[in-house]
Amino acid sequence: MAKSGTPFTLGVASGEPLPDGVVLWTRLAPDPLNAKRPGGMPDRTVSVRWQLAEDRGFARVVQSGTAAARPDWAHSVHVRVAGLRPGTEYFYRFSVDGHVSPVGRTKTAPAPDSADTVRFCFASCQRYEHGHFTALRHLADELPDVVLHLGDYIYEYGKPKQPRPGRYVRPLESEAECTTLAAYRRRYARYHMDPDLQAAHAAAPWITLPDDHEVRDNWAGTLPGNGGSPSAFLNRRAAAFRAYYEHLPLRVRPTGPDLRNFRLRPYGRAVDFMIVDARQHRSGPDMLGREQEEWLISKMKTSTARWKVLAQAVFFARRRFPNGASSADAWDGFPDSRARVLAEAPDGLVVLSGDVHNNWACDLRADWADPESAALGVEFVGTSVTSMPPDTDAKAILELNPHIGFFDGHRGYVSCTASMDDFRADYRVVDYVDRRGAPVSTVAAFRVEKNRLRRIDL
Repeated sequence: MAKSGTPFTLGVASGEPLPDGVVLWTRLAPDPLNAKRPGGMPDRTVSVRWQLAEDRGFARVVQSGTAAARPDWAHSVHVRVAGLRPGTEYFYRFSVDGHVSPVGRTKTAPAPDSADTVRFCFASCQRYEHGHFTALRHLADELPDVVLHLGDYIYEYGKPKQPRPGRYVRPLESEAECTTLAAYRRRYARYHMDPDLQAAHAAAPWITLPDDHEVRDNWAGTLPGNGGSPSAFLNRRAAAFRAYYEHLPLRVRPTGPDLRNFRLRPYGRAVDFMIVDARQHRSGPDMLGREQEEWLISKMKTSTARWKVLAQAVFFARRRFPNGASSADAWDGFPDSRARVLAEAPDGLVVLSGDVHNNWACDLRADWADPESAALGVEFVGTSVTSMPPDTDAKAILELNPHIGFFDGHRGYVSCTASMDDFRADYRVVDYVDRRGAPVSTVAAFRVEKNRLRRIDL
């Protein structure tokens, strides 16, 4: 590999933290948008050196080694580091051919018996052409213990022939829709070149979950969502999931069109993060599919954590619209699945969602229409990082849905703090994304008390 030009144009990342380990990621790409050779790299395996230290200056290196960046995986590197101390901050970097990567910060999960407070953020829906990722820069400044990304990490769309005003702020690498492995790889490269996204990945470990736009709008199960061929779609899904893995710090590789996304990530005694896939296993009336639903209910029943945090992509609570409709692409389209999950709702259930490009906060009730019915938990729905919000008659929706207690139309992310006796969610927003430099503010904050929302005076 030529020594001119850094191969670390896409930054560094870490993810999937355990009490004793974490995954470190980078991808070699000296020419990230090269249309002929992925990342502009030669068609051969390259050895990459990595280091993990207790300090940002790397005076106290605790582990180091080499990893193979293979051409068949777009010269991505996924290093599974083990043998670390729980609840501990570390710093990491990569080097190859005299080039040294930026430094990343990571942190292991707490020990199983730890009662430490957990600080985390969650975000979703970051459409590149719709604006700047300023919200992610502010998220990075918080240095959370972990970041949850709830889907729509990229958007597969091409450029519309007649873009709506304000919806095409930044140009993409191509005006065509992504359908092939090469196209998905270039789209991820375009996103990873963004300095604010790089900063957020370098600030904390991430746990990620795909929704629909990582593959195609509104796909579900084996169906593309447009009436097309399921077999052709599965080929496309295989390409999309491969590129998804190549660009994120995941522990599990896809196998063809399949990628196991549901998993448990315990964070001491305070939180169990239960990550579920509300897209890939849909079949008929089932949102999660039998295997995943049984897995989730089992984890909810056996969890001893104070907060059982169900992290998934789409709106969970019932949401009726003024015309009497509901969203078939959310849990409203799968009411029996939702009822089975809520029938097993443990004390301390908190659902995290994205997808809808607005902020919402909901009480989860045994009877949606009765404010006095049993409180089963709460849902925090986060807005988009950049993706344009829909036209929403929020006042009418709030009137029709008494269990929904909050709406906000800004873009941003949600910052949460979970302890043994408190769960707090702060809705962090920016006023604009069409240019860089927007300040961040907290538009609302909530606590969870007796499985109900309690708004905090700011």
